[in-house]
Amino acid sequence: MTIAVMQPYIFPYIGYFQMIKAVDTFVFYDDVNFIKKGWINRNRILVNGNDYTFTVPMQKVSQNNLILESFIHSELYPEWKTKFLQTLSSYKKAPFYNEIQPFIQNLLDTEYNSISELAIRSILEISKYLGLTTKFKKSSESYQNRGMERQERLIDICKKENATHYINALGGQELYQKEDFQKEGIGLNFIKSKPIVYKQFKNEFVPWLSIIDVLMFNSKEETLKLLDKYELI
Repeated sequence: MTIAVMQPYIFPYIGYFQMIKAVDTFVFYDDVNFIKKGWINRNRILVNGNDYTFTVPMQKVSQNNLILESFIHSELYPEWKTKFLQTLSSYKKAPFYNEIQPFIQNLLDTEYNSISELAIRSILEISKYLGLTTKFKKSSESYQNRGMERQERLIDICKKENATHYINALGGQELYQKEDFQKEGIGLNFIKSKPIVYKQFKNEFVPWLSIIDVLMFNSKEETLKLLDKYELI
């Protein structure tokens, strides 16, 4: 059984969904520290041919807060949502705008307390839309192992899920050693996206934007083909 563990990000880029598709079980790492200026409450979309960063407004939050304890600013969120949906109109001439815009709006219309709730729902709903069959769990609800060191904790999650193969984001190469996982009977690989290019507007292609951009320009079937463009190293 193959597993991945990752912090929840708001409408993450396509590589995040490649990881989801590559595994049997995907664990949202929601009881680790919030990362300021990371991708938990921010991402990028295409506006007038350039990348534009959107940021979900947060209450005062520090990197000592867990992700699940990092709260959306309830007073600022409605105005942010309205402006964000207006910004999405930059995709009006994209082939799948009429399908994806209402999908995004419906997702954002729900009230959320924490950024974890919103980010996780954005991922779950898009995974459902794409027909992905991966099983999802939250680390905060399943493992009770926050006192462990980083690598020890991941190995513990693998063992509790009877996983024989763990897949990590490419950046983890400097953090985790295959030998340490092999000692515990677990294979370790890192997922690397191959170059992904699709037609946007007439602008020069802007890569690695939010999955929103991918869905605006690609059908479900085309998106699923893009999800397979990776290698394990």
